[in-house]
Amino acid sequence: MAEENRTNSEKQLVLQKIYIKDLSFESPRSPRVFSSNVSPQTKLNIKSSASEVAPDTQEVTLALTVEAVDEDKTLFILEIEQAGLFRIQGYSAEEAKMLIGSYCPGTLYPFAREAISDVITRGGFPQLLLQPINFDALYAQVLKDRTDGNGESVQPPQPIH
Repeated sequence: MAEENRTNSEKQLVLQKIYIKDLSFESPRSPRVFSSNVSPQTKLNIKSSASEVAPDTQEVTLALTVEAVDEDKTLFILEIEQAGLFRIQGYSAEEAKMLIGSYCPGTLYPFAREAISDVITRGGFPQLLLQPINFDALYAQVLKDRTDGNGESVQPPQPIH
């Protein structure tokens, strides 16, 4: 039991930095779009990636693309890469993969959501409130999709794509 407590106390997950790595907003139909009556459909694409930048330190990047279209015309496209540096130490390889694939993107998402809402509003469009995302469920689905019917891994688990 003392060994278990010692092992758990050695585990560290420290958020060191959060930053926008890339941000792009395009409204190809401005200013005409503001004088027309449109019924936009919004599409959201999300993926995450990670890379080791130092021992026990991962840069996790959450990339989101939001596109609003009316019929076949694009009203706006917003692309953001919200990133963070996470020190992950003392976890097993499987635990670290879960943290990188689920916990870290979940930590970054509220920051990306706020930036998306702000930029879209500054672009002249109504505020867009993205709904919360269950990154644990997304990660579990990715793991399930990467295994065959026997539970054998088809590909090694990686962060959400």
